[in-house]
Amino acid sequence: MTVRPGGSAPERRRWTLVRAGNDAVPSSVRRFMQRARRRRLRAALPWAAVAAALVVLGLPVWLVLGTGLLGVRSVAVDGTSLVTPDEVRAAAAVRAGAPLARVDLAAVAARIGTLPAVEKATVTRDWPNALTVVVVERTPEAVVPEGRRFLVVDRFGVAFQELRRRPAHLPFVRIADPRGNVDGVRGAVEVVDALSPTLRRQLVEVGVAGPAQITLKLNGGRTVVWGDASRNSTKSTVTTALLEKDGTTIDVSDPEVVTIR
Repeated sequence: MTVRPGGSAPERRRWTLVRAGNDAVPSSVRRFMQRARRRRLRAALPWAAVAAALVVLGLPVWLVLGTGLLGVRSVAVDGTSLVTPDEVRAAAAVRAGAPLARVDLAAVAARIGTLPAVEKATVTRDWPNALTVVVVERTPEAVVPEGRRFLVVDRFGVAFQELRRRPAHLPFVRIADPRGNVDGVRGAVEVVDALSPTLRRQLVEVGVAGPAQITLKLNGGRTVVWGDASRNSTKSTVTTALLEKDGTTIDVSDPEVVTIR
């Protein structure tokens, strides 16, 4: 610092920073620095390209999987008559706005399949914001009494509908515990499906007392001892041919050794 005459306060020196011109840096140093910058740029270029690619690729993925932009807005239902579309949507339990790409189609179909009247369901994506459900309902094959009501069963022996009155157009199957004896019901349905048109017209009911104790009651008080649900086509052919014979009981449990009483 500088002291002024007369003992006044010292004068502070002012400093000024001055940027050196390019001429102040040796050319060899400048070339070295330029090469170093180029090396850094070349080294960073691949990483920058990767980062850019991740942004370009990741943004659509994030929009599809991570946001509701392509979320579920509607669920279309087709193929229903025994159940309503609203019942199907409720069973599907798909959250509104859920990313369409993340919906587990198999799980949705399985939930819809828990409806008694649904045999199977197919679920597909309908971009950009919808699901389409195609339902295959169970086909009525027979009716089984349960208390004062009647259960409608399909070809698998599954009871899927409960009625107060017996539907006259369906074959009648009498079996104890129809809900718990699905195999027995299925066996009876298999027998009915194998009957000739003549036998179907004369059929009154099918009785199932056990796995190998299936009987048919026909018009006129005649009984057919069917046995188990095997060789049904052969048994149907033999029984049809014997309808003209006398006797009230036809035993075709072994279609090779038939008896008539």
